[in-house]
Amino acid sequence: MPGRTWIGPTQQERFGLLRRAKSIAIVGASNNPARASYFVATYLLSSTAYDVYLVNPRETEILGQPVYATLRDLPVVPDIVDVFRRHDDLPGVAQEAIEVGAQTLWLQLGSWNEDAAAIAEGAGLSVVMDRCIKIEHARFHGGLHLAGFDTGVISSRRQLLAR
Repeated sequence: MPGRTWIGPTQQERFGLLRRAKSIAIVGASNNPARASYFVATYLLSSTAYDVYLVNPRETEILGQPVYATLRDLPVVPDIVDVFRRHDDLPGVAQEAIEVGAQTLWLQLGSWNEDAAAIAEGAGLSVVMDRCIKIEHARFHGGLHLAGFDTGVISSRRQLLAR
């Protein structure tokens, strides 16, 4: 893609980041089931062993979990900070991830901010950009459907497609 100079971690390195992590904070968690952050939180809470912490200053509870206003308010230091925020907010979130001692800054699918990556990497954090943590986890653990979702349906019937 033009204008992109940053080189991200390899598949094996991303697998290692996910394997070593015990906790994930989702910054920009939403209570709206139509939002990607809601779907990712649902997946991480129901299908993984991660301790998942939700961060959003406008929410108090999502999916029965408490929601924290900032990363500083979390009761633990998250291993991975998974970010669902606007492009211009990303450097600030990178700085906050550094300040709380996170190990990895993970920017979701469609999020690419080389300034945020430079801030985080300069402080020793690993950085992943433009990758969905749910898709990556499911891909590495065999739970990925063709569309990136696990339908839970096992069938030998050929799917009929409308034209």
